[in-house]
Amino acid sequence: MEKNNPNRHADTKSITFNEPFVFESGKEIPSVTAAYETYGKLNADGTNAILICHALTGDSHASDFNFESRGVNHKNSSDIGWWDGVIGNGKGFDPEKYFIVCSNFIGSCYGTSGPVSINPATGKKYGTAFPQMTVRDMVNLQYKLLKNLGVNKLKTISGGSLGGMQALEWALMFPDFVESIIPIASSARHSAWAIGLNEVCRKAIMDDPAWNNGNYTEQPRAGLSTARMLAMISYRSDISFAQKFGRNIVKDNLKNLSSDKPTFQIESYLRYQGDKLVNRFDANSYIYIANAMDLHDISKNRGTLKDILNSIKAKTLCVGIDTDVLYPTAEQKEIASLISDSEYFEITSPHGHDAFLIEFEQLNHAIKNFINEL
Repeated sequence: MEKNNPNRHADTKSITFNEPFVFESGKEIPSVTAAYETYGKLNADGTNAILICHALTGDSHASDFNFESRGVNHKNSSDIGWWDGVIGNGKGFDPEKYFIVCSNFIGSCYGTSGPVSINPATGKKYGTAFPQMTVRDMVNLQYKLLKNLGVNKLKTISGGSLGGMQALEWALMFPDFVESIIPIASSARHSAWAIGLNEVCRKAIMDDPAWNNGNYTEQPRAGLSTARMLAMISYRSDISFAQKFGRNIVKDNLKNLSSDKPTFQIESYLRYQGDKLVNRFDANSYIYIANAMDLHDISKNRGTLKDILNSIKAKTLCVGIDTDVLYPTAEQKEIASLISDSEYFEITSPHGHDAFLIEFEQLNHAIKNFINEL
């Protein structure tokens, strides 16, 4: 059973910066490690780079391009990247033209420093002693990594959900380093609706006795699984669930309080997704990342949201999804309306928020048109 293995992908590399990393909160850790993957080659002046930012439970393995380029047949393996549909030859982000970087952000559990990392002061995992990171902390570590890789300018930055939040922060924190951004199904600041959903997910984990105030040796399975089940509902739409599951049953039996077995296929699906996450993710990391999303507000300590968005100089493509209930299209339209050099594209899909991981034909069309105009 795979559990929180930072080396689960053969092409994932890591680099450790042996100097204090200071968080936005002012707290620090003595050194910081960043896990990452690259696709394609960096040009001589370091200006053909693209940064891909992952979402809550994602990692640095965005594409299987490196396997395909070596002629490795692995289509049934776990090495398929989470954004293979838009990274590859002839796709929106083409490694034949660009040097593409995807790094695991700080606070996650796939090789970059986070709660599962060893605290040198104790010789044990940091757990809840790890400083609470923010989206701005994620961006600061990504910048350190890119400079170490020889990148001098980013052609564009893209990501969905939390990935889009990082793209927006990049445009504000390092405006001279960023030519353009493509935030997808994201927001300029987390809404009360999204915070509420995250709070229920956190409470499910923290109310599990196995969580033990974050001092667990085995993952709090029940809590983390329930958190994932709730999140999965917000990632899809009623249309998607109706089309895929309807009222189809697993077997012909009535609901029975004496049985914990699912009756409906949607119940079985959600339980499967919950168990799947428990086997690959860390509960404390989930809580920390959900907190970072809730703290996301690009106007914090800067000014009004309108003025801050208006100050972004990077050419911007905002992408919304017509059935997204987690980050409704009004949020992306607002971003696009307030950034001076911006445009808006809407994905049409029954799949809700997760459409940015599914509707690759529409995404590739929008991304190609946008990048070709840079």
